[in-house]
Amino acid sequence: MKVLVLAAGTSTERDVSIVSGTEVAKALQGRGHETFLLDVFFGCSDEEAGKAFTEIQDVDAAAAIMRADSAVVSVEKLKRKEFFGPNVLDLCRKADKVFLALHGSNGEDGRVQAAFDLFGIRYTGTDYLSSALAMDKHMTKQLFRQNGVSTPKGGLLFKNSPDKSLDYLKLHLPVIVKPCCGGSSVGTNIAYTDEEYEKALEAAFYYEDTVIVERYIVGREFSVAVVDGRAYPVIEIAPKEGFYDYENKYKAGATVETCPADISVERTAAMQRMAEKGAEALGITGYCRLDFMMDERGEIYCLEANTLPGMTPTSLIPQEAAVLGIDFPTLCEKLLGTEG
Repeated sequence: MKVLVLAAGTSTERDVSIVSGTEVAKALQGRGHETFLLDVFFGCSDEEAGKAFTEIQDVDAAAAIMRADSAVVSVEKLKRKEFFGPNVLDLCRKADKVFLALHGSNGEDGRVQAAFDLFGIRYTGTDYLSSALAMDKHMTKQLFRQNGVSTPKGGLLFKNSPDKSLDYLKLHLPVIVKPCCGGSSVGTNIAYTDEEYEKALEAAFYYEDTVIVERYIVGREFSVAVVDGRAYPVIEIAPKEGFYDYENKYKAGATVETCPADISVERTAAMQRMAEKGAEALGITGYCRLDFMMDERGEIYCLEANTLPGMTPTSLIPQEAAVLGIDFPTLCEKLLGTEG
């Protein structure tokens, strides 16, 4: 099968996407698929495009070029209006399927999916509408509430909102502040004091003009993958310091991850049901990962859904799949639609 693995891009999660794309491309290549790893934003030369699906690609070398290009993304964004790089769309059309290893904006927010739908390009993951809904944390929370999925109380603030106080939001400290449509916890902070709240707002508004403020749930953190409508085993995420922010997500040894999570059968089943219900509320098909908090009383809250979560052998979904006896290459093929 000809598989175009699309990665990198222009979001704050570009570097993470490169890692996901590299590992997916290697796994599928090892299974005999004709894979080609490509930077959605920088694309490739005509000469490189001519070799796609005809020669075995040096995936590590391609990834190294992507990482080097990361230094000039912001400059290149100012030079051109088009998001797709040279030869990207042509190669996507030539592929039997595009494996989306993109994370964050212009990839996980439905824009790429919408374009592909118009071009008749087949891709992994859910469609453009559910991607957009899940990317918007405010819309996610509204749909969760409407469909009986418990989620922390919270509110929406705009950069030009005249009143950004907790009184206006009817919230009390501690709260968590995060960009409305960001990913990987970039710009996310917990505020325990009024001063920390002001700093958290400033940090979040640096990335976006719309910010979510919600009650911070003190307790244990969990995540559940939902693949083809079925919840995978629950994984517990226990950062050694702080919460599951960007550094703890991607710094080796910063977090203890336990799968299956050490919780009761009843709590496990409840969280899995809530994950399936949350994915259904957002209209997500294919696969996704939902994040949870459980407070000291055992109450479960669904925080958000990730429609294109990390895909490395040590990422959360592959760890959950491993408990079911599904190794990483098999999981990649399953998400690709070539493995039952």
